[in-house]
Amino acid sequence: MKIPTSIYRKLALVSYLLLLVWVPVWHLFLATPTGRSEQFEIFLTIAWTIPLLFPMAGILKGKPYTHAWANFIVMFYIIHGLTSFYAVADERYYALIEIVLSFAMFIGCSFYARLRGKELGLSIPKLKDEMAKEKASFEK
Repeated sequence: MKIPTSIYRKLALVSYLLLLVWVPVWHLFLATPTGRSEQFEIFLTIAWTIPLLFPMAGILKGKPYTHAWANFIVMFYIIHGLTSFYAVADERYYALIEIVLSFAMFIGCSFYARLRGKELGLSIPKLKDEMAKEKASFEK
């Protein structure tokens, strides 16, 4: 059974929006107090949220190229979630939510970019096909 492109689009969009909401909620309201100033905690929350804003326009519009490069950004959240899960025992469940949302976004973005790119004819041609085409042009 083949899953339609729209399902991956919805998975990417929903997990992206939930991650965009989850990161500030976790760090501002749920995180264990560390003894740092409130201004510093707000600064860290903003620093963790800003990278998620970069692909917003393209993800909301459904652009496959944006979905593809958004995976580079979501890798930071996967690493952050895994590190927090391992290192901060009090926040393991919060980290697990970030990991699940990040992986869902990664899967949704990856498959959407690939399938939608194929639908639009944006795929990269295979090297052997390009070489055969180039060879044929020189043999004429």
